[in-house]
Amino acid sequence: MFGAQRDRRSWKNNIRHISKPDIRRLARRGGVKRISYDVYNEARAAMKLFLENIIRSAVMYCDHANRRTITSLDVVHAVKLHKGILYGYGN
Repeated sequence: MFGAQRDRRSWKNNIRHISKPDIRRLARRGGVKRISYDVYNEARAAMKLFLENIIRSAVMYCDHANRRTITSLDVVHAVKLHKGILYGYGN
């Protein structure tokens, strides 16, 4: 009749899906040798706050251009707005 329907994913506590190895991998890339147990929840909270701010700014750029799809340049401009540098995209 309508085909197979997929279950909708719950976004309620999705930050818990960033696992310890993911955080450890990011820390190793930043030069960290040992990680305390308490750091993992703090890192999750910091990443959530950072991503919320970036996504909010990217949506603002998209709304200003009267578009419904966020492009990579919207994200680049949002990162630049928050004093970050994203290499390999845009000018």
